[in-house]
Amino acid sequence: MSKTLIAEKAVQLDGRVEDFLRGGPKKLFIGGEFVESISGKTFETVNPATGKVITSVYEADKEDVNRAVEAAEKAFYGEWRKVTPSERGKMMWRLADLLEEHLEPLAQLEALDNGKPISHARAADLPLSIDHFRYYAGWATKISGEVIDSSTGKDMLAYTRREPVGVVGQIIPWNFPILMLAWKMGAALATGNVIIFKSAEQTPLSALYLADLVKQAGFPDGVVNMLSGYGETAGNAMVQHPRIRKIAFTGSTEVGKLIQQQSTGNLKRLSLELGGKSPNIIFSDADLSKAIPGAMMGIFFNQGQACSAGSRLYVHKKVYDKVMAEIVSRTSKMRQGIGLDELTEIGPLVSEEQFKRVTRYLEAGHQAGAEALIGGQPLDRSGYFIPPTIFADVNNEMSITQEEIFGPVLSAMPFDDEDDLTDIIRQANDTEYGLAAGIWTTDVRKAHKVAHAIEAGTVWVNDYNALDAAIPFGGYKQSGYGREMGSYALDLYTQVKSVWVNLE
Repeated sequence: MSKTLIAEKAVQLDGRVEDFLRGGPKKLFIGGEFVESISGKTFETVNPATGKVITSVYEADKEDVNRAVEAAEKAFYGEWRKVTPSERGKMMWRLADLLEEHLEPLAQLEALDNGKPISHARAADLPLSIDHFRYYAGWATKISGEVIDSSTGKDMLAYTRREPVGVVGQIIPWNFPILMLAWKMGAALATGNVIIFKSAEQTPLSALYLADLVKQAGFPDGVVNMLSGYGETAGNAMVQHPRIRKIAFTGSTEVGKLIQQQSTGNLKRLSLELGGKSPNIIFSDADLSKAIPGAMMGIFFNQGQACSAGSRLYVHKKVYDKVMAEIVSRTSKMRQGIGLDELTEIGPLVSEEQFKRVTRYLEAGHQAGAEALIGGQPLDRSGYFIPPTIFADVNNEMSITQEEIFGPVLSAMPFDDEDDLTDIIRQANDTEYGLAAGIWTTDVRKAHKVAHAIEAGTVWVNDYNALDAAIPFGGYKQSGYGREMGSYALDLYTQVKSVWVNLE
């Protein structure tokens, strides 16, 4: 990659961001109030573009989780229960309006805390989050059961109710802090639940900023509680707490398995959206003017830090050389720099830990004999910068093609037969994951046939990373279970009650 790092011309911080960051450690949000952790412990949050501390945050642990549960239960059995579905929807819509009013400071916090390009936060993360709350605001008045004819022979009225689960715990990763928050909270609030939310310790700031907007939107105290802390302490306490009735988790498959094990003692309901190693398949008849930028979007968006990243690229041998030459050429022109720079197209990785993890995979690729067509080495500069990297001469047995790297690292492989699709389908499914996949072809028959055969929760045809609040998202195999978004997510946060009334 040519070294096209941009000079660090950060945008001027919005005054609301400056106000938010000053004044000492950021507090937890419990019971409608900003409070210090019971232990008084804090931790630092770091700007990944520089490695320097942005601010410190109070660290929640088991006692703070207990306090949040008390506040949430008080709200659930008190004021929140009195709020009508219509009023719930209005509160959610007001929250969406407030997000829109605060789009710029929230986008800046995402770029500052996560490192992502601010242009991406403005164009994708925030608009999708706003739309998500508005979509589920509409669902608040449409949660209903049904009347069922009984065949008992008695004059019986039987009907069902869909009722909220109660106190739900939500734990998100650091790659899309504000968007993952919206994904989790939308359906839970629409269905009348109360929330204990834990942000990732790497990116706590946007959630704490949003906590004040929750208060402004008029939600009763205790309906939404925001905790900043570590998975081993606060997260574990949430999973094991007997009065948190459900956990919704997005993150690595490794941690998802631990959560499943830890929750067995209390039979807690779970939904897990986990890792991925998604195949992106370009057939010889594909429109390359769309497929090439689509393949780049699939792996380099958000620095490759996306569970759905199209990190395995399969290209038919007829167009392989052309496709790879063009992808390498375009990649060499990508501008890499700090997230707060308006011109940045690819930012740093989120943390030193993630930087070291991806660096180890680069080394593993070289050692296995893969050829780095571009990139392949971390950048020698401050911050956690890995250049966009494309490996060729790889196979499905290498760790870089089997394991989730979570960085801007693409493994590219040619394939032969298009008449018999068996082999490319086998290769696409040759992984423990099953979150997403991409298919690029102008043959509609082929598109449907391959889409139906791929073991993944989402398959994009002639597109990649398209999202809509109305369309469900989730995984097959070790990519988890349960679905975010759409009407399907309502099932995660409701339980069905049958009511029998003897009319005789």
